[in-house]
Amino acid sequence: MTHLTADIVERRKANDDRRASERLGLKSTLQSAREKLTSSSGLDRAFEFETLRIFARSKISSCIMLAIYTGLIAASLAIWAPPMIVIIWCCTAISTLVLGALVAQRFQAGGEEVSVVAWHRRFVILEFFQSTMWCSVVIITLLPEGEFLRVFVMVALLVYCSASSYLASSIRNAIYAGLIPIIMALSTTALMALEFSGMMLACLALGAIIFHMLLALRAHAMTLQTMGFRAEKESLFSALEESNARQDEARRRAEEANLAKSRFLATMSHELRTPLNAILGFSEVMKSELFGPHAVAQYKEYSTDIHSSGEHLLSIINEILDLSRIEAGRYELQEEAIDLSALADDARHMLELRAKGKSITLKTALEADLPKLWADERAVRQIILNLLANGIKFTPQGGSVSIKVGWTANGGQYVAIKDTGPGIPEEELETVLETFGRGSMAIKTAEQGTGLGLPIVKGLVELHGGQFHLKSKLREGTEVIVIFPTARVMETIAPIKQLTA
Repeated sequence: MTHLTADIVERRKANDDRRASERLGLKSTLQSAREKLTSSSGLDRAFEFETLRIFARSKISSCIMLAIYTGLIAASLAIWAPPMIVIIWCCTAISTLVLGALVAQRFQAGGEEVSVVAWHRRFVILEFFQSTMWCSVVIITLLPEGEFLRVFVMVALLVYCSASSYLASSIRNAIYAGLIPIIMALSTTALMALEFSGMMLACLALGAIIFHMLLALRAHAMTLQTMGFRAEKESLFSALEESNARQDEARRRAEEANLAKSRFLATMSHELRTPLNAILGFSEVMKSELFGPHAVAQYKEYSTDIHSSGEHLLSIINEILDLSRIEAGRYELQEEAIDLSALADDARHMLELRAKGKSITLKTALEADLPKLWADERAVRQIILNLLANGIKFTPQGGSVSIKVGWTANGGQYVAIKDTGPGIPEEELETVLETFGRGSMAIKTAEQGTGLGLPIVKGLVELHGGQFHLKSKLREGTEVIVIFPTARVMETIAPIKQLTA
């Protein structure tokens, strides 16, 4: 039967999120492909709507300027042509401009729910109709007023061609629809010009129209590219916001899990310590044979095993609780002035019997006259004892463990513990610093331990604002250096000189 763990649950949640993201991406891809197939221009709906919006805005903003230009052309044509014909043409052209602006305003009033295919078709027809009405000015050239009138009309058409192609550049089909009437008008003018010079001028005008068309198509491509970049930027921002939201949710879940873990450990601490105290007390009595010797000698060995197992279980509980408080930020330092060399020497005395049992030599190099250190005595003692116990545990018989205490280069103090054990492979250095992490050497030698010693030491050192360094190589031993910052070194204050009367 598979047992559910927190890691399995988190992996399943991550897989569910990934699958949901993949389904959402597939749905978006299918929707985009469907929109391209049903679109009149082969673009996504968002892109096509944006091009229509740009076209409508251009129609509205250019209406007044084109109307003024049309009026100026009409005033100039009135010099050669009958005023009534010019007025009719001018009113017709301006009416189509106003009609285009009104249609564009109606599109904008419809919002984003409009049918882009239908409006695309309407705008193309509108551009063709507006250009046809404006190009009807070529009819005036049918009057026999000379070559200069045809030249003037051709120049006017070229100026209008330049403006209309630029204004319609957001919709490719509108570019073609607007240029077809202009090309037809210029072709009519060229056919009417019997002189060679007039035909050459018409050909140059046609070349200019092709040039404007290419510029408009280039502007259309640049518009689409700009919209693509903007859509990509918005997509990145959306992905970033979604990632931040997921991180916030993951942080919230982690905080809830951490709170639940703290409550669980606080409850279990009391529930486990109470029976453990009885187990340790009664096993101590039985082991010491306070009420008389055992009838069977083997019972004494059992009592000793029960007592040692209870002590080991109690040490594990204490380590888990200490690490939990450190990770939760609830470990409060009881700071006072301590002697780092004295604490290291006390730890050596406490573990000296264990070292002698394995024929391990303890070497000390303690700096004399070190000033006091402002730190938590219990935490610092635990740091040194854990590191020294680890050194003795993994050092083979006949080896040595050295303890050094001294100054750092920037005025801080350090404790360095080095053993002659088998060492830790370089790829396992990060593993042994993780919670419940154990190296391959510890597993092969079947040494007792939970893998919490080094994480607790590292956490306590960081609470003091210090630095933790682990150096190890295979078959060369391991060295752990704990550095306390300069700010925690207490300076000796000179005595106050008393003034003599």
